[in-house]
Amino acid sequence: MNADHRNILTRSRVATRLPAQDLDRARRFYSETLGLDPVDERPGGLLYRCGGVDFVVFRSTGASSGAFTQMAWEVDDIETVVAELRRRGVAFEDVDAPGLRTRGGIAEVEGNYPSKGARGERGAWFRDSEGNLLGIGELVM
Repeated sequence: MNADHRNILTRSRVATRLPAQDLDRARRFYSETLGLDPVDERPGGLLYRCGGVDFVVFRSTGASSGAFTQMAWEVDDIETVVAELRRRGVAFEDVDAPGLRTRGGIAEVEGNYPSKGARGERGAWFRDSEGNLLGIGELVM
């Protein structure tokens, strides 16, 4: 396989898809709680855009297990974002696992991908109205 065929996806955009059993409830959560409104919509789907990247919340009869982070935002000041989201009613997850423990809703995550130029990350997790596990992360330089 030549290099052009092997790397066919490297120039493609990536977009997250999050299931919602109740699309109206999800729209209210993303709007009223997170301050996000869809940039476009179609029957059964809401398109959001943050930082030039798209994600879709779509009507689904299935539900995510919520056992892992499905999408995360990288922010410059995690304390401010967590405090504001708490003010809006977001409940952050408590995590207590080997090598990962939240304190005040925020965990110190050791290490990071070398290409990001950071020595670590700080993270916080919460669920949307549909049970999807979402994250907030801040690089530690």
